[in-house]
Amino acid sequence: MSLDLNTFMAGIIAKNPGEDTFHQAVHEVVASLIPFINQNPKYAKYKILERMVEPERVIIFRIPWVDDSGEIQVNRGMRVQQNSAIGPYKGGCRFDPTVTLGVLKFLAFEQVFKNSLTSLPMGGGKGGTDFDGVGKSDQEVMRFCQSFMNELYRHVGPDTDIPAGDIGVGAREIGYMYGQYKKLANDHTGGVITGKGRNWGGSLIRPEATGYGTIYFAEEMLKTKGNSIEGKTVVNSGYGNVGTYLIEKVNQLGGKVVTAGDHTGYFYDPDGIKGEKLDFLKDLWTVHRRPAKDYADLYNVEWREGRKPWEVPCDVACPTATQNELGVEDAKMLIKNGCICVSEGANMPCTLEAFEVFNASKILYAPGKASNAGGVATSGLEMSQNSLRLHWSRYEVESKLRDIMKLIHETCVEYGRESDGYINYVNGANVGGFVKVADAMIDLGVV
Repeated sequence: MSLDLNTFMAGIIAKNPGEDTFHQAVHEVVASLIPFINQNPKYAKYKILERMVEPERVIIFRIPWVDDSGEIQVNRGMRVQQNSAIGPYKGGCRFDPTVTLGVLKFLAFEQVFKNSLTSLPMGGGKGGTDFDGVGKSDQEVMRFCQSFMNELYRHVGPDTDIPAGDIGVGAREIGYMYGQYKKLANDHTGGVITGKGRNWGGSLIRPEATGYGTIYFAEEMLKTKGNSIEGKTVVNSGYGNVGTYLIEKVNQLGGKVVTAGDHTGYFYDPDGIKGEKLDFLKDLWTVHRRPAKDYADLYNVEWREGRKPWEVPCDVACPTATQNELGVEDAKMLIKNGCICVSEGANMPCTLEAFEVFNASKILYAPGKASNAGGVATSGLEMSQNSLRLHWSRYEVESKLRDIMKLIHETCVEYGRESDGYINYVNGANVGGFVKVADAMIDLGVV
């Protein structure tokens, strides 16, 4: 029994109406997997793909909280527990007004493949809420996080589901959520949440891990062409944890990052974001929730309102902000300006049409499920340290992170190399992530 892409997607769209980002994520994966499954019919026999796109469980709940003026506010909380074939659900929590069930289903589905690629025993899940932390006081954020955890704690645990941070959820929010969990569960099981503070169960390198890993993966891709990050000009979009620590790692490897921004525009710093300028940028969003334009104003560099950084000539491009931030015209502009490598730091930041441009041009292009897996990989290392009641050094954690990114790259090469020698990293990541989960699902039976 062979699978057909159009027929499969028609069923997905009919069953999940209005969830465009989920449809996009499934289409990108299924387009890679159907040829592989048709060549390996055991996966079709056991309906593995049909089972993988359906979450094992979806939890939706209300979050009532009181703002500083005494008014009662109500938000919606959700947790998508997608697949636990190879381990407990693992994935971040996103606090952002754009959060919908479809967005979380896309993220959870991607997370299954990403976690599989790390080789660590972690299933996939994702959670979040439409709460907007911008402009909220610390007390308001604390009250919201506590109310959020009042329900979520029933559904998570170190051997069940392990949340972490994501957009809108940094060290402050993780602290408030873990503090409430500890109180409700009467349990100091640190492994229930990752991204914790270093003094209470967190791991060194965790804040840096996604950004560092994205560049480590880019470095591995460039090596296949006898190249490296050294001397390269990099354009980057975001300035949260991922973007700022990506900049730091590029600087360490001898490259130069010249852009960062937000949904209103970006700044262009031709001298590179480094030194005290990078120190300022690190706290601008993650601590102060301030706009990227503050950097341009302080350091007297050009601010380009309403524009995207992909118009800037570069060697390497790293979208690190959010989904679908890089479209087909952006991709064409990057190719025209000489970009040779794209490494995604965000989740699905490139549209399907942009990917098609990169694929047709045969440049080095890594999907986020491979290139930004360093964050969840280091979360897995944090879980290991919590279980062992040990605290590894910065050197130990970063060495393990780099080894994991090399392993993911090797997996992508194994499953993605085409007959002409071109490495299709999208196919490699999708098939490589699929095989481990699919084989486990067959072994576990129809459950």
